[in-house]
Amino acid sequence: MNRLAQSAVLFLLGATLLHAGATDLYLRYVKAGLQPLLLASGAVLVATALATAWYERGRQRGAEHTGAAHREPRIAWLLLLPLLALILVAPPALGSYSATRTGTALQEPPAYAALPPTGLLRLSVVDYATRAAYDHGRTLTGRRIEITGFLALDADGTPYLVRMALNCCAADAQPVKIGLTGRIPPVLQPDTWLRVTGVYTPRQSRDPVNDGPIPWFEATTVTPTTQPRDPYDESWNN
Repeated sequence: MNRLAQSAVLFLLGATLLHAGATDLYLRYVKAGLQPLLLASGAVLVATALATAWYERGRQRGAEHTGAAHREPRIAWLLLLPLLALILVAPPALGSYSATRTGTALQEPPAYAALPPTGLLRLSVVDYATRAAYDHGRTLTGRRIEITGFLALDADGTPYLVRMALNCCAADAQPVKIGLTGRIPPVLQPDTWLRVTGVYTPRQSRDPVNDGPIPWFEATTVTPTTQPRDPYDESWNN
């Protein structure tokens, strides 16, 4: 593969990073805080590719004048296909398939943030799960709560509200699960995003994959909703 082909690959890779970083596409791969690094990396790759192409074109003109030009096989350009696929076909965020095959990653936090004293509590899956499992619902009892996540069903059809939590990127994402009881619609498809309103219940079970704790939530209203801008839960990064 000659340097022009190499520069083309570098340019497409840099353009891909710039495209992902300038849109919400990057959130399917890495945490939100890495956006500046993605944009900087993309800019460096594009600049390097342009400089390489400019230098190589000049070198080839000189070689043509001396009769020493050498052409590389055109099949090398097929190496661009994976990059084009990455640009044109973005993979979905991890969902119920991964969640039901991976044990819950619930961890006890060092402390709990203060909650508003009255009104509807809008909590993340991770926040509700940690308070229910490790704080025994002390700050949740008697409160009306709203949680958003996607639906996962285990082999027995038990419904879970899930959010994939990550530290750095999608490769290290792990599920945090909440069991759902109460008024659950009978026909719901896995990976459907739901906004669930209800109340705390002390019920808990163990994850069949890793025996981790799974707190439960008693739903009073279940409403399908759209996938959030950032499909992953980054509470552990705050």
